[in-house]
Amino acid sequence: MKQIDLLRQTALSLPETTEEPHFEKTSFRVKKKIFATYNPTNKWATLKFSEIDQDVFTKIGNGAIYPVPNKWGKQGWTHVELDKLPDELINDAITTAYCTVAPEKMASLVRPKI
Repeated sequence: MKQIDLLRQTALSLPETTEEPHFEKTSFRVKKKIFATYNPTNKWATLKFSEIDQDVFTKIGNGAIYPVPNKWGKQGWTHVELDKLPDELINDAITTAYCTVAPEKMASLVRPKI
């Protein structure tokens, strides 16, 4: 499966997610808030994480996951080079980004139970 297809399939499987244009990119939103974008030129996704999640995913991403190199990165926006990562990690990252942005009630529907 192409990575954009995986991104789209995973994102749109999450409650109340919409796909909308965002400048020259595709965005995925919940309640009008962006949690992921896809840049077709660079073939990467940019996901919204908490500071802690950004740190965790950066460490396990082996150089293919890293903060956006500007003020957006300090706000949790993180580049994910989709073609360099296993599908399971991509799914986890997208779901985590969704849970970062979604209202708690909706996030609790998809957040893993511990």
